[in-house]
Amino acid sequence: MSDLLLMSGGLDSTALAALCKPDLCLTIDYGQRAARAELNSATKICHLLGLKHLAYQADISEFGFGDMAPNNKYTNQSEHPEFWPYRNQYLITIASMVAIKMGLKRILIGSVATDFRHKDGSLEFVEAMNHLLKIQEGELSVIAPALHMTTAELIESSKIPMDILGWSHSCHKADLSCGQCQGCYKHSGVLSQFGVLR
Repeated sequence: MSDLLLMSGGLDSTALAALCKPDLCLTIDYGQRAARAELNSATKICHLLGLKHLAYQADISEFGFGDMAPNNKYTNQSEHPEFWPYRNQYLITIASMVAIKMGLKRILIGSVATDFRHKDGSLEFVEAMNHLLKIQEGELSVIAPALHMTTAELIESSKIPMDILGWSHSCHKADLSCGQCQGCYKHSGVLSQFGVLR
């Protein structure tokens, strides 16, 4: 199979890059607050892993909500502060366009077991996106290889060196980790399990 990985530079996509070794890692700047840090992290990690990396800009910041959006607006559609409506669907759509152009067949996304609290991190969402892509193009598929794993289990399975994982960036709010968002809590909590942070 020829794979494209949506690469945010966070823990999950970094570990998935090491585990799956995709043909292409794609980082999308969609107007999120931490776009520059995510791009820098993904670029460095892909270089260290010897993977091809591509960055693309497709700004939808004016439609954003939640911690990741620059407009400080929130929506009552979700109780989770990081919720940005249709974000994953949008990113998968762009990744699909790139995949077709590059002749790749599968879109890999870094959803893990704990992402089920978000509709677009669920098995139902992955299956629905798969169905949609098959209706439209027939040859593309969306895969979430770690959907049955926690982030810690994914990292263990990937055998990624900690000095590479340490380049990951998970903060939702800033290029320098704020330490006070869900992304930062997850990042520090997971890395502490591996003795990186105490």
